[in-house]
Amino acid sequence: MSFLDKEKRQICWDNRDAFWSCLDKNENAESPCAQFRKQYEQTCPIQWVKHFDRRREYNKFKEQMEKKGYVPNFPEKQGVKS
Repeated sequence: MSFLDKEKRQICWDNRDAFWSCLDKNENAESPCAQFRKQYEQTCPIQWVKHFDRRREYNKFKEQMEKKGYVPNFPEKQGVKS
């Protein structure tokens, strides 16, 4: 895989953001956003698309958990070692 130059990276990110914005406006319905998805996939390397898609899903899940009041318990951050 070759690396994208600055201009191509920006095009990729802009298309990703346009697709995500469409999903947000359409309550995650992909059919109205098909043209944005196509542009996103055409301008970004497939590995990036997979990474960005997983990242979006994780962030949505994390947001839902935080809205429900979930607070992660990380003992190492509280001075307790396991």
